[in-house]
Amino acid sequence: MRGGEKVLLSLARLFPEAPIFTLLHVKGSLCPELEAREIRTTFVQRLPGVATRYREYLPLFPAAAASIDLAGFDLVISSSHCVAKGVKPAPGTLHVCYCHTPMRYVWDRYDDYFGPGRVRGPARFVIPLVARRLRAWDVATVPRVNRFIANSRHVAGRIQRYYGRDSTVIPPPVDTDFFTPAAGPRPGSYDLVISALAPYKRIDLILEAYRGTGWPLKIVGAGPEEVRLRERLPSEATLLGRVDDEMLRELYRGCRAVVMAGVEDFGIVPLEAMACGRPAVVFAEGGGPESVAPGATGVLFRDATPASLQAAVDSLAGMRFNIATLRARAEAQSRQVFEARVRDFVEMALAEAHV
Repeated sequence: MRGGEKVLLSLARLFPEAPIFTLLHVKGSLCPELEAREIRTTFVQRLPGVATRYREYLPLFPAAAASIDLAGFDLVISSSHCVAKGVKPAPGTLHVCYCHTPMRYVWDRYDDYFGPGRVRGPARFVIPLVARRLRAWDVATVPRVNRFIANSRHVAGRIQRYYGRDSTVIPPPVDTDFFTPAAGPRPGSYDLVISALAPYKRIDLILEAYRGTGWPLKIVGAGPEEVRLRERLPSEATLLGRVDDEMLRELYRGCRAVVMAGVEDFGIVPLEAMACGRPAVVFAEGGGPESVAPGATGVLFRDATPASLQAAVDSLAGMRFNIATLRARAEAQSRQVFEARVRDFVEMALAEAHV
């Protein structure tokens, strides 16, 4: 249940009778509330080993999205970071796309995934061709969307740059009812990373920044980089894998700060930490800085180097953060605020579509 799934949960609550369409669904991977919903999948669901090898089927995703039957719906809301925005609504249907980002791995973050040294063998020749076709498809399907919502100003800029379209920024929801400070908060005894273990997250950079410092670092997450990262772990770092929500909350409450080193689309982790009364150390590019007021809710580091991150982390020792200030920043993007803003946006779009 990462940021995209949490957006889906709020959308599902806004439209409790609506079926959920998805390329594939790994049963048990979502919260019970979503698992109980009507979920319709595509032919991708039946591909061999798709639950763990789905990335290998990326070239088939556009066809899968186009195969979804949306006849009979007045409103379609896509929650898209890959191909969901390319569905084909019936004529006269309003299509609102909540865009987490245009496909980052074929646009501005291509080198983070497929740059020098990241791809070997025949894939080195195939991937550029696939990426070129995906970019063309991504642009060609933009007219299928009537209105775009962006999850950050950074993503709104990407939407304008690659799609030539305006968007309304509505940041994703923070569950401030669940993520709360500990009773009698204590000083943090470690720093914390909550992240998919993917290339663009720059976990390597974080590991190098902590190597030799003696300060504990805990990392929660899984992904394609896990094996490689385990081989490079410094003695300061512990890789915890996946954890449940209750454990995640306790990890937030016990940390000194969360650390986020990638160029994020938005980044929900800093705000969940703030809801628990903890600050964030965030790279000063992308959507992450939109959540951090330097000195008040966290620290920014400006160069994508271990030395720059280490200096930012070291500065925490001389800083004090007010829990009420941290909490207020998270509450400004609570689930209730998010759902009210999306509801108002959709109602206005429907009204204008019927004028």
